[in-house]
Amino acid sequence: MRLPLVLFLIAPLVEIASFILVGQAIGVLPTLGLIILAAFAGVILLRYQGAGILRRLRSEAQRGLDPGRELVHGALLVVAAFLLIVPGFFGDVIGILLFVPFVRDLAWRLIKPRVVVRSTYSEAGFRTSRPKDENVVDLGDDEYQREPDQNSPWRDPRIGRE
Repeated sequence: MRLPLVLFLIAPLVEIASFILVGQAIGVLPTLGLIILAAFAGVILLRYQGAGILRRLRSEAQRGLDPGRELVHGALLVVAAFLLIVPGFFGDVIGILLFVPFVRDLAWRLIKPRVVVRSTYSEAGFRTSRPKDENVVDLGDDEYQREPDQNSPWRDPRIGRE
């Protein structure tokens, strides 16, 4: 739990340092231009690659295959675009790497043992299924009745007086 907190605190410092280093190397205006260019690239790449992921996801659903890989690829593309859109060179490098399919496949291999996709396939596509719970009893309309609880703390004390 401490690692994400440390990364969350260190990431802005790394980004500020990268702004300073790049700004000293190429100047202020080119640095700002690179930041704006990276944001546009993030939006364009998300649109282009996101459409491809949706096509592959639909194709796998029609063939009855497990959509887990494509779902993770889609989530990583959203993270990659977010990292490119948010100003910072370190985040941009990570974002560009996440747009590479090989890197996403590597991430999928690391995540796959921890991800469980429960679904049933029908003509309409995948639907999530819920396991049957032995502690749940389904009753019909004629098998129960609702009556006001006289001991409820939420009951209005003025109602029900005779």
